[in-house]
Amino acid sequence: MKIYVILSFDGETLENVYVGPDEEKAFAFKPADFENCDALFVEIWEDGEKTDDFRLEEGEELEEDDVQYEDVDLVNEEDNEEEVK
Repeated sequence: MKIYVILSFDGETLENVYVGPDEEKAFAFKPADFENCDALFVEIWEDGEKTDDFRLEEGEELEEDDVQYEDVDLVNEEDNEEEVK
């Protein structure tokens, strides 16, 4: 089962704002949905391992096959891995 983690970035810190299996819900979030949010990032976890991470671009309909994956250095990445497990 895939777990989607949505992280809100305010320019200095990351905060988990959604953790769950609903892909449609995860990709529907926009930075404007959260106070002081400059960007949203997605982590995809499967079988206890992070399989992907990328910035969620506003205004795009995202299908997993259409996503342009890029390496994103996430602040507090180790902390986020522990929270998801």
